[in-house]
Amino acid sequence: MRKRRCFSIPRMAMLSVMLLVDPASLRADDRPGVHWPTFRGPGAVGFAEGFTTPSEWDAASGKNIQWKTPIPGLGHGSPVIWGDRVYIVSAESGGGNNGLRVGLYGDIAPVEDPSGHTWRVLCLDKRNGEIIWNKIALEAVPRIKRHPKASHANSTPAIDGRHVVAFLGAEGLFCFDANGELMWKKDLGPLDSGYYVVPPAQWGFGSSPVIHDNRVIIQCDVQKDSFLAALDIETGSELWRTPRNEVPTWGTPTVHVAGDRRQIIVNGYKHIGGYDLMTGKEIWKLTGGGDIPVPTPVVAGDLVYITNAHGPKAPVYAIRTSASGDISLSGDATKNDHIAWSYDRRGSYMQTPLVYRGMVYAARDNGVLTAYDAAGGDIKIKERIGNGSTGFTASPVAADGKVYYTSEEGDVYVLQAGPEFKLLATNALGEVCMTTPAISEGKLYFRTQHHVWCVGG
Repeated sequence: MRKRRCFSIPRMAMLSVMLLVDPASLRADDRPGVHWPTFRGPGAVGFAEGFTTPSEWDAASGKNIQWKTPIPGLGHGSPVIWGDRVYIVSAESGGGNNGLRVGLYGDIAPVEDPSGHTWRVLCLDKRNGEIIWNKIALEAVPRIKRHPKASHANSTPAIDGRHVVAFLGAEGLFCFDANGELMWKKDLGPLDSGYYVVPPAQWGFGSSPVIHDNRVIIQCDVQKDSFLAALDIETGSELWRTPRNEVPTWGTPTVHVAGDRRQIIVNGYKHIGGYDLMTGKEIWKLTGGGDIPVPTPVVAGDLVYITNAHGPKAPVYAIRTSASGDISLSGDATKNDHIAWSYDRRGSYMQTPLVYRGMVYAARDNGVLTAYDAAGGDIKIKERIGNGSTGFTASPVAADGKVYYTSEEGDVYVLQAGPEFKLLATNALGEVCMTTPAISEGKLYFRTQHHVWCVGG
């Protein structure tokens, strides 16, 4: 019989009572550019302003490397930050199979590793990288296999200063308080994400939770019985659950509030759409995406930018936030009353696009970047980042007029934001990097295969 233990381990003896915090104090600093509470930061926008960020650093010499902390196991969930704390997730194979196969290839077979795994949620001091607490969420044999590029901890945690919500896919949803004490856990069943055409190709779960208005929003598009749900953040009880006729997807939902419209926006293949935050009722729907959707919807102004890839469509859409009903395009149309502009065959596969200073940046796995005028969709840049032999999985982020693209091999390309292509620097971390960095107070936080890094001038 499969043994599954879920518990909160005792605090490390060296951790003094001084590290215990009043959660209210973590909410005191609401300045922009400080908190990075979910995948791609506040609202999934992917940028943070108000501070100077570095263009250059050097891992070998230590130039502009503030600290570097080793982390056991694998985790593709991005770092999240609240105040002076950084949170990450990790999954360690009991059989020692913590390897990754990166690069541009098309193999779909999952990793065979039936050994017991240990899932951890860790809290680090943002100032020096010291581990404040390290909690075991679960010890078990994974229910679902992972892709050779994936981990068993792909989802980025979500935080609000009082709660740390870690979604471990098929292993469940876990909520800790700011001091690392387990508040609740929820088993959502064997969420099986993989290629719907070849169901044995299990690739692991990837959608991250979102916290909004004391609700935890989760998107669970899987092989069977896909759904979108809202849970009470204090108890984990379901407030509503809306079924979705959808194949497996890996995108994180985005919450957008404007006036009296409060909607959850999701990517998809059969069902891109918007749902009411309070009830889960469908507001609008769009069909016609790529059949392996990964990018997260991004809202800027009154437009929602959605892209995905694989299959014949691979679209880029700019959708009005006021959309309602079925907004699918007819025939060869590229726009209608609800879609401001769109392109076919230009969509990003793994990366969430970046909308920054009037431009939309969207790159393919091979580093081919297309940048559009955000309002009208005119193509301004079409260039390649890197030499074409490396893959790009991490999504771009931006700050201080700079755009940061991280390759799977850990090379970070720094571009000057704007309608012309200008490469400012290329910086090597020297480790595989599959995760999107976080930005806080002018520093970048990277999760690589073996470490968490802080980079800052």
